[in-house]
Amino acid sequence: PIPDQTSPAEERKPLSQLLREIATPRSGRVSVEQIAEHFGRRAFGGLLFVFAVPNLLPLPPGSSTVLGLPLVLVAPQVMVGAERLWLPGAVRRRTLDRAALAKAFDRLLPRLEKVERLLTPRLGWLFGAVGDRIIGLVCTLLALVLILPIPLGNLLPAAAIGLLSLGLTQRDGVVLLLGYATAAVSAGVLVLSAHAVAAAVRKLEVLFT
Repeated sequence: PIPDQTSPAEERKPLSQLLREIATPRSGRVSVEQIAEHFGRRAFGGLLFVFAVPNLLPLPPGSSTVLGLPLVLVAPQVMVGAERLWLPGAVRRRTLDRAALAKAFDRLLPRLEKVERLLTPRLGWLFGAVGDRIIGLVCTLLALVLILPIPLGNLLPAAAIGLLSLGLTQRDGVVLLLGYATAAVSAGVLVLSAHAVAAAVRKLEVLFT
């Protein structure tokens, strides 16, 4: 398991500040294990956020699959109520370019900082032993969609995981409900897209038979 080295002062830091610290200095590389250790007790929500939200930015083809794999490892652990994060050695040792992280965070963090001013612990009944597991279940399903090579199909799942992880990290039930709503919309779009593809295939079969 990833060791918990969080001090009380670290626990009070906003997520945006932790993300800025991860990308500082803006050179060299940082491992996934170092990122997880930096988040401490908030490693589950922090890693879900870090690997989901960049999918909202213009990225090279296939990036959502690469970013989605850590999500597939982290989200199920939230679902089963794991107390400490476990990652395979190959994933823990995987490194990310700090300059690339800083470039992405420069675009995301100003918006996150504005949102953080509105965040506060509320609707606590949405969290806890059962609530956190439901968050993990929904994030697991969204992560499985995220790794699929669907053109533009990663935006809504990524946004939903970002909101759910932010709600989990800050214990803000309003943000959590927004995440659930986005997940529902994502599921609806996926179902409609599947029906549209199936209908197109049937029409092609009629044309060529």
